[in-house]
Amino acid sequence: MPKLLILSDRAEQYENLIRAAKLPNLEIFAFTNADVKAKIANQCEIVLGYPSLIRDLLPSLAKLRWVQTLSAGVELLLLPSLRRDYVLTNARGVFGELMAEYVFGYLLFHERQIFKHHQLQGKKRWDGSDTGSLRDKTIGLLGVGSIGAHVAKTAKHFGMIVHGYTRSSQSSPDVDVYHHDDLIEFARGVDYLVNIFPNTPETQKLLDTSVFDALPKTAIFINVGRGSAVDEKALQVALEQEKIAGAVLDVFDKEPLPKEHPFWTTPNLWITFHTAAPSLPKDISQVFIENYHRYIKDEALNYQVDFERGY
Repeated sequence: MPKLLILSDRAEQYENLIRAAKLPNLEIFAFTNADVKAKIANQCEIVLGYPSLIRDLLPSLAKLRWVQTLSAGVELLLLPSLRRDYVLTNARGVFGELMAEYVFGYLLFHERQIFKHHQLQGKKRWDGSDTGSLRDKTIGLLGVGSIGAHVAKTAKHFGMIVHGYTRSSQSSPDVDVYHHDDLIEFARGVDYLVNIFPNTPETQKLLDTSVFDALPKTAIFINVGRGSAVDEKALQVALEQEKIAGAVLDVFDKEPLPKEHPFWTTPNLWITFHTAAPSLPKDISQVFIENYHRYIKDEALNYQVDFERGY
């Protein structure tokens, strides 16, 4: 009988959702942290949890065959010093709608000048001048996987032109133009640049001074991918020197963002706290449940991570 170890601050929720699915021949152990007795860890061949909780427990998992993470990011499990003798799957296919909500919340906030109008309200000042519109604006997506495809679809709803920068996938019908090289040329043609890339060796500091210089001065940069993709000093300078109109950051090179970091006071920068697309138990449980049915049939699991490529 397969044994599942759940590691999450919401372990009880995950346990209840998985038990409700009545999965065959599955014994479940649920913990809110990594303080798991070695006797239990040694029995479990499946682990469902956050990489931060799983990492230090890996040496104790003698029978480990499969890890399903609760997040899309798995960097903490890809360190060269860690074991790789198991199948690693991450959470995909559940964050697209949430990411699209976040991205377009800020796009509409900018175009419709919501902050400006709120300030005018406080001054009791009527201003009937026109606002901007997303219609016919160009959005550039760095990464067009499942999340990028959702953002692209939402962009078409608003009448936007969609450019996608990708090394592989061309599966989204909502992308008008695909680019595979020349990131500088790609940046020159967009009103909004949205990074959705995962953290890989190829994406490290990909967005540097040359990219921010290439963007139009009216452009907005949004990062919902990984903070490691951005040269943070270059972005700070671009905002301070008004080379671009603004930026929205949900992810950073170091998290939590240190209190002494200049981003806290950088002009025209909006910060959130890695909250753009939370891992919701109801969504992630369905990913696990579907994969478990495949697991007991000895079928290939969905969303397998390549340890070498990093995604």
